[in-house]
Amino acid sequence: MASRLFSVSSVLLLLSCAVSGSGFDDSNPIQMVSDRLRELELEVVRVIGQAPHALRFARFAHRYGKSYETAEEMKLRFRVFLESLELIKSTNRKGLSYKLGVNQFADWTWEEFKKYRLGAPQECSATTKGSHKLTDVVLPETKDWRKNGIVSPVKDQGQCGSCWTFSTTGALEAAYAQAFGKGISLSEQQLVDCAGAFNNFGCNGGLPSQAFEYIKYNGGLETEESYPYTGKDGKCEFVAGNAAVQVIDSVNITQGAEDELKEAVGLVRPVSVAFEVARDFRLYTKGVYTSDLCGNTPQDVNHAVLAVGYGVEDGVPYWLIKNSWGDKWGEHGYFKMELGKNMCGIATCASYPIVA
Repeated sequence: MASRLFSVSSVLLLLSCAVSGSGFDDSNPIQMVSDRLRELELEVVRVIGQAPHALRFARFAHRYGKSYETAEEMKLRFRVFLESLELIKSTNRKGLSYKLGVNQFADWTWEEFKKYRLGAPQECSATTKGSHKLTDVVLPETKDWRKNGIVSPVKDQGQCGSCWTFSTTGALEAAYAQAFGKGISLSEQQLVDCAGAFNNFGCNGGLPSQAFEYIKYNGGLETEESYPYTGKDGKCEFVAGNAAVQVIDSVNITQGAEDELKEAVGLVRPVSVAFEVARDFRLYTKGVYTSDLCGNTPQDVNHAVLAVGYGVEDGVPYWLIKNSWGDKWGEHGYFKMELGKNMCGIATCASYPIVA
């Protein structure tokens, strides 16, 4: 079959041609969106037919701005979408402490998701013997550092396995705001391009603990503005004179020690953590995530994030965690992970920086 572009953008082009010189009122955005959606629904039905969920798939594609270059690709994505719907349905009927739902990853295969959103498992040897010292201070029952105003906005790593850089900058941005009383947005791209000598691999993964070491010995980290994110591996362009934050040292949580992690999050500030993403996690929408399909060893963890608090929901203790998949994913870019079981290795590779 001849190649044809099936996308929201092509629908816009069709519409603009159709209404040119007509009485269509392009000042009415509601009417424009409605017409674009109807055009896309017709295109999906033409390719897929009157299959169950065809119109739901069209609405999904419209909402997330999906582009499918050929009819064959649209059919493939529809099959993946149906598999996601079945996973959502079968999981949610179990009455677990979390719910799945349709999001921007509902037409991605698991292999694509692992390639573009997760990093390769890393051996976090730095946390074999931790350096955080437990105290006798009574911890707050709940904690949410967002309420203290030091957690920076959720970012999106795009199609690059650079989660470790966003976990790193998230921890540094919080530490900077806490120390200096003002916000800052730091450069993930510098870490992608420049931190390879410290056993990091750009878009193929890395560890925040190793990124903190790079920043400490390299002479600092630039801002997002001076070294903007491209989401691709590139040549190191670090300029020492542009460094906006310095790392004096970093503190590692002993592997699996959730008591240490809870004290650090409760009393110190947000902490970089990592865990293993199981297949269903990409479709998480709310609740306290738990799984018996993920591991908790250093060889298992494949995604770095930022623990910003903890609490209890419907009797289930949880970690409150900031992700790097945009603020439309999960609970406005965040998720909750069951606390107390080192769930999916959440306390296996944890560390936090000390800044200047």
